Amino acid sequence: MSENLTAAPEQDPESVPEVDPATPLTMPADGVPDVIDTPEALAEAAARFAQGTGPVAADAERASGFRYGQATYLAQFKREGAGLILIDTDAVSDLSSFGEALGDAEWIFHAASQDLPGMHDLGMHPAAVFDTELAARLLGWPKVGLAAVVERELGLALAKEHSAQDWSTRPLPQSWLIYAALDVEILIELRNGIHQHLADAGKLEWARQEFEAVRLAPPATPRVDPWRRTSGSHQIRDPRGLAIVKCLWEARELEAQRRDTSPGRILRDAAIVAAAQAKPASFDELVAIREWQSKGTRRRAREWYAAVEEAMALHEKKLPPRRGPAGDGPPQPRMWKDKRPAAAARLTHARDGIQKLVDEHTVPAENLLQPDALRRTCWEFRPEATPGQDEAWIRDFLASRGARQWQIDLTTPVLVEAFATAAAAVESDDAGEPEA
Repeated sequence: MSENLTAAPEQDPESVPEVDPATPLTMPADGVPDVIDTPEALAEAAARFAQGTGPVAADAERASGFRYGQATYLAQFKREGAGLILIDTDAVSDLSSFGEALGDAEWIFHAASQDLPGMHDLGMHPAAVFDTELAARLLGWPKVGLAAVVERELGLALAKEHSAQDWSTRPLPQSWLIYAALDVEILIELRNGIHQHLADAGKLEWARQEFEAVRLAPPATPRVDPWRRTSGSHQIRDPRGLAIVKCLWEARELEAQRRDTSPGRILRDAAIVAAAQAKPASFDELVAIREWQSKGTRRRAREWYAAVEEAMALHEKKLPPRRGPAGDGPPQPRMWKDKRPAAAARLTHARDGIQKLVDEHTVPAENLLQPDALRRTCWEFRPEATPGQDEAWIRDFLASRGARQWQIDLTTPVLVEAFATAAAAVESDDAGEPEA
């Protein structure tokens, strides 16, 4: 350390506010129940939950990074008057009867968008949702992970050491079951506290609209050219190298599906990209690559080399283009000034206006208005096409992009003002340019 650095002044211990340590939450109040793994046990639980009262705490555990896809392997629920249950969804995969037994009860999730697709696959479709993570975002809380939110609201320390486990493991270790049970143990109490915060902040209606949008969200659209998302593939510039990435990715995908294993556990992205860079002309050249010398990768290298050969044999006309299919959105904002200066000015002023709303309402910009919707609105706006109808056009366009009513009501006046300011600035710049 440099000797001329000034040391921080010592603080008076009495002037430092004391922070009560969070109380560790180590076991559900009523212990960990036996895992439900038969239709009979599920029917009994459904009847019990149908007689329960109030909202239902819900969570799901997957085996991301271990199994192919995002299937749910354990589902957890809790309701007042019904207790807490754990369901082995590998053994009992149709939970539609359980979902029907809950009727119109509200389901509480933390990050509902992650768990709802799996719930749908199990035959369950909640009538209403409360998302504690999304609510924390709307409240402007800096940390929105479950452990952080629980500690902030309830003063409890929730361990997260089993969050990345292989939940397809059978039998599940007792420590994992405790972890899974604790994830729903406190969700009802957490929901009630956060609900009050939303009401106090005047954001309860915002939250209701957001929760409903998550509940009704359609399944994700399949990606075009998903192989282009191979980590590190942006380094590959030539079509032949991209063909190797594509062929290896597709071969790995088929093998991963067949073995029900995460693709990355079969062949690492780094190995795919290294092969694309080297373009090996023989099997020996492939296994000489550093990323291909691990025992597991080398063992199946003969099979992977067939995919490399396929890519190397492709006719030039069949090689993938350097760039993927163009999306339907506007170009990158850095290009707007040359392509559409008025749109660039609108985006600059709109971002300034949105930031003021962010500061005023203490809500992240991406929750105030989806960035893609903001960019498209600035790009597509044509004042000459609908003279005098700026506000109506903006409202309709935002609605067409999935903006919720509260977002439209809050941001439209700001965008109208920003667009007018941008138009005046562009006119001023044009007027100030010297004649050719």
